[in-house]
Amino acid sequence: MMDLITQLAWGPTGWGDELAAGTLLTVSLALATLPFGLAIGLLVALAKTSGERSLQTAANVYTTIFRGLPELLTLLIVYYGGQIILQQIFALFTDAYIEVNGFVAGMVALGLVFSAFSSEVFVSAFKGIPAGQPEAAQALGMTRWQAFRLVTLPQLIRLSIGGLSNLWLILLKETSLVSVIALNDLLRNTNIAVGSTKQPLFFYAVALLIYLVLSLISSRGLGAVEAHVKRGEQRVA
Repeated sequence: MMDLITQLAWGPTGWGDELAAGTLLTVSLALATLPFGLAIGLLVALAKTSGERSLQTAANVYTTIFRGLPELLTLLIVYYGGQIILQQIFALFTDAYIEVNGFVAGMVALGLVFSAFSSEVFVSAFKGIPAGQPEAAQALGMTRWQAFRLVTLPQLIRLSIGGLSNLWLILLKETSLVSVIALNDLLRNTNIAVGSTKQPLFFYAVALLIYLVLSLISSRGLGAVEAHVKRGEQRVA
């Protein structure tokens, strides 16, 4: 048992620093994807709830595609397809070879999937906001942007925080998919350690515990955020 634990040492004699670096990249990728996915998801939700039929159709097609495609396939299409497209564009101006950054490709691919699911959460939240409130705010002299920022958005956050919390936990686990494009996340570094030491059970168990700890920390943090945004409801109750 002590021999296995020493394999987690830092430095050339152990794999602790590699697993830590992989964990940091996993968390960084999830944190970078979150605002990207939320922003696109909110725009898609606004399109779905608008009265413009063309926008609604485009938004529905978008969510149908990225909710229906496997996340791994979306990642491969963004990574390899994006590289081909960029290479063809840059070929018009230079002969230099263009390579897509794996981190950016992972962020975009996971963000597109996240936005498709988060848009549904936002749409449900929009339905929970009384329709007359934005009009009443504009009648008081607010602009449409002020009415959205001061009246609609706070309620939107309160109504959607539960669903978005679940999507964040899913996103945190889906970051493991980027290991297939040679990005040194937690899962890829774990696989390298397994291949070098021939100790699959031990290192996969360590990776499992790390993911579990990240999920527990996220759950506690998101629970505190949800309690904060819903504190008014608790007082009324």
